[in-house]
Amino acid sequence: MKKKISIYRDVLMITATLLVWSCSVQKFIPEDEALYTGAEIITTTEENMGGLKQIKAELDALLQPEPNSQILGMRLGLYYHYKSQKKNPGFLNKWLNKKFGEEPVYFSEVNRERVESLILNRLDNNGFFYGKVASKIDSTKKLAALKYEVDLVQPYVIGTYQIEKDTLPIYKAIQETLKETALKPGDRFDLSLMKFERERIDNDLKQRGYYNFNSDFLIFEADTNRYDTKKIDLFLRLKKQTPPRSVIPYTIDSITVYPNYTVEDTIVSNKRTTIENIGFVQDEQYFNPHQLKPYILFEKGQKYNAQTARLTSNRLSSIGSYKFVNIQFTEKDTTTKDGTGSLYADIYLSPLTKRSIRAELQGVTKSNGFAGPGIAVTYSNRNLFRSGETLSVTGDFSYATQLSGGSNTGLSSIAGGLKTNLVIPRLVPFATSRFKYAVPKTKISLGGDILKRSQLYTLTSFNTSFGYTWNANKYVYHELNPISINYVNLADTTEEFETILDNNPFLRQSFEQQFIAGLNYTFTYNELVDNDKTFPIYVSTSFDIAGNTLGLLSGNKNTIFGLEYAQYAKADIDFRYYFRLDQEQTLISRIYAGWGIPYGNSTTLPFVKQFFSGGPYSVRAFKIRSLGPGTFQSDNDTSSSSFFDQSGNLALEANLEYRFPIWSYLKGAIFADAGNVWLTNTIEIDEDESIESREFHQELMDKGTFGSDWIKELGVGVGFGLRVDIQSFVIRLDLASPVRVPYLPEGGRSRTPFFDGGSENLIFNFAIGYPF
Repeated sequence: MKKKISIYRDVLMITATLLVWSCSVQKFIPEDEALYTGAEIITTTEENMGGLKQIKAELDALLQPEPNSQILGMRLGLYYHYKSQKKNPGFLNKWLNKKFGEEPVYFSEVNRERVESLILNRLDNNGFFYGKVASKIDSTKKLAALKYEVDLVQPYVIGTYQIEKDTLPIYKAIQETLKETALKPGDRFDLSLMKFERERIDNDLKQRGYYNFNSDFLIFEADTNRYDTKKIDLFLRLKKQTPPRSVIPYTIDSITVYPNYTVEDTIVSNKRTTIENIGFVQDEQYFNPHQLKPYILFEKGQKYNAQTARLTSNRLSSIGSYKFVNIQFTEKDTTTKDGTGSLYADIYLSPLTKRSIRAELQGVTKSNGFAGPGIAVTYSNRNLFRSGETLSVTGDFSYATQLSGGSNTGLSSIAGGLKTNLVIPRLVPFATSRFKYAVPKTKISLGGDILKRSQLYTLTSFNTSFGYTWNANKYVYHELNPISINYVNLADTTEEFETILDNNPFLRQSFEQQFIAGLNYTFTYNELVDNDKTFPIYVSTSFDIAGNTLGLLSGNKNTIFGLEYAQYAKADIDFRYYFRLDQEQTLISRIYAGWGIPYGNSTTLPFVKQFFSGGPYSVRAFKIRSLGPGTFQSDNDTSSSSFFDQSGNLALEANLEYRFPIWSYLKGAIFADAGNVWLTNTIEIDEDESIESREFHQELMDKGTFGSDWIKELGVGVGFGLRVDIQSFVIRLDLASPVRVPYLPEGGRSRTPFFDGGSENLIFNFAIGYPF
């Protein structure tokens, strides 16, 4: 056996050696050239210094040019280039060169003197004045590299930082901004930090009325004469050629709004309405001026404030009725006696098309085998009552049949619905002036759906809600629905489905709770909107409570208006951490947890409020809703009941996914998922139940209840996928296989993915959009 292993190892080494030799590029390098293989910076210091890691990273970024890339010691891109330069390269070599080829980088192209100059300049910018740089060549016959030896002397640090005194009022404003400075005595001299300081002061002055100020008008002067050690006094002043109009504050003299502006508009309308010193010009009323005025944060007589103008633009854009928002400030020619300037503020609002109809043809494929066509038609009115209200009415219809699924093949379902949303761009009936970043919106919804599944049942639902949505800032989003009502009616049940309900009292009770009324709240913190963040996070948590108000109205009875209502509290949290390796490579980790507690006259959560696990947006190595609760599994996987059994009131999931580019719009991913659902509340067994039903009930509670061994009950899977990503429209294909199957006997739950269990352990997921 050892001899065989030795032979295999020798064959592998010989094969690897031949592969590296066959892809070697040295034989293609011209006689008078050497291939540049890169450079290295070696730093030496007089004593221990802080911040050297950052300095080293800045110096490494200056090394140029970039050498040819390597994969396992092979320069494949360069190899493809050389092969394509042959007299008859062939189609394959041409294609490989086009997709992956790289032009050779020769040592003769390296400008050592320029790189040394750049390094010295960067050292000076970071306070390491009088540093030294020398370069050495490390070469063979065909390859050459460089070593830059950098001598880091003791850096200069800031002694004091102050502003030069002057009689101009702007100097007093600048002095007030220094309270927030990042330039502190004792810190190392840093030119980039000084540039940031100028921009910070400029931004602050823009909030104080200095409309024409610019950071380039500020200049730093350094003085080392007071010190024998390496210290610098920094003095900040205005440049001598700074224009006079740049150092005076401006106030807003007038505000004019054009609520129905078009590019062709000559703005000669005489129909002007003035409300609280703001003029609204429109031939016929497109937008009610009284409702538009609260969106404007600046007022006549106030000093110019760039941030207030930007927030006003954001608020007007968020209404949803306008395509373009353009705020223009124009200087008034005269200057007042107190040395201030005046501005005219003009707000041009270009409306979107008021009414629209959109039709969508849909093709739906689900992991449970149902597939079929659908259609949705939406009518929108973006300014219903001339105050920015958006009305949308959507009707949809779909038909699906189960193309696979054992004995269930041929089952079909028909679904249809009508939903109406009215979004009002303000907080009804409260004042909205205290919300600076964005104005909250009031959303009123009313809808109904019907689902008819052949051989099983007809499910009719009606829902309505009243609530608010708002953005607190760039990252934070809130949604509060103090009124949320849902009525579900199960009808036309077949004998087959009644048998399912008789055998599963847990399922029957979840369908008997027809009336759900309560409130829900969602908080979302999303850093993905900031493309500059390397480690963005996403957190979304929601809380849902139902039945308390109905309990009071009904006198703590189990029904109201003749309908049994649900009582429960439910919360969940979704946390995601993104590591952006570069523009197109990302490593994502996700943790999800949810828990629902029925109480009062409810022993289970309503079916639509329960948790499920498995499927394309969950644990992808298991079919949709096929995991749990706990180690429970329906006796007959192909029965209709298996679709309903796998639910619980506690859910835990964890995911890890690495996304990378393949070619153009085609992306790839490898992933690992883990999760399950459990039961946490005990459901009493009715003595009137059949023996079969009681046995099912007992098995469900024994295997599905959450306990101390919950980690051993997690379903775990791995897989890989392809994604077609065209401008954020994503078609996703994932192939996954289980690593651990919780419903198998303990000791036999582990699997070798993609090998054990045959084709049954290969789960194909088709979905639209990323899983998270």
